Amino acid sequence: MYKILKKQSLNSTVTLMEIEAPLVAKKAEPGQFIILRVDDEGERVPLTIADFDRVRGTITIIFQIVGATTFALNQKNEGEYIRDFVGPLGKATELDGLKDVCIVGGGVGCAIAFPIVKKLSESGANVTSIIGFRTKDLVILEDEFKKYSNKCFVYTDDGSYGEKGNVCVPLTNMFNEGKKFDKVISIGPLVMMKFVTMATKPTGIPCDVSMNPIMIDGTGMCGGCRLTLIRDGKRITKFACVDGPDFNAYEVDFDEAMVRGATYKNFERQAYEESCNLKKMGENFNG
Repeated sequence: MYKILKKQSLNSTVTLMEIEAPLVAKKAEPGQFIILRVDDEGERVPLTIADFDRVRGTITIIFQIVGATTFALNQKNEGEYIRDFVGPLGKATELDGLKDVCIVGGGVGCAIAFPIVKKLSESGANVTSIIGFRTKDLVILEDEFKKYSNKCFVYTDDGSYGEKGNVCVPLTNMFNEGKKFDKVISIGPLVMMKFVTMATKPTGIPCDVSMNPIMIDGTGMCGGCRLTLIRDGKRITKFACVDGPDFNAYEVDFDEAMVRGATYKNFERQAYEESCNLKKMGENFNG
């Protein structure tokens, strides 16, 4: 059993939890993920590590409430326990030798991007961060990004906060001004990562993306995170959870990944609504 030491609502649909898990924290690195079960009857769910503290033995996870499991997880409070919490899993993000990096995060993907920004900053690298959200109410981790970034751009689609536009606007502006990075790392919705990749490719700057959004069970057995890479004209099959989650952005077949990523959305929504209804029925009964 793993104790919840902290619970914080970042916005109406996104929650941060700090979990007591010393063995996981001991070896955790940016880019890796854990698999948890809320209770004995729960399904396995992979969540990327948003932060870790080796001294305190804690792991921070940030999740969006989209299905039955994340709904159940969000019902837990500080001092309560999660049944299973396994990790760290997946390959850590490769950061060795990078001195000048641009990190592009979108929405909840910023939770995955943050530990990368933090480690790069602590290693002495120059970090430019671009974080984008649909609207002001969905902005998360702004202060954390600004703390560890040499420069941080905040954009919203509707202009309700920061600058108006998408994350490709400041990225393209910097490229047009002749800015060069050792690497661009993009983490967020698949469509966002696709367009960041398209914007970066003409510069010849290496670009990596995290395919965490398409992971389902985190073990490679379900096949839901199957990914097609196009390398030297050949189509190669990989799995985001066991071969990644980070990949060379220029090799990823984003169109195929977006189709596969939408496969379970209706199921997740239905499971979430059923969980909400059961909770309301219980509250009415107890009341």
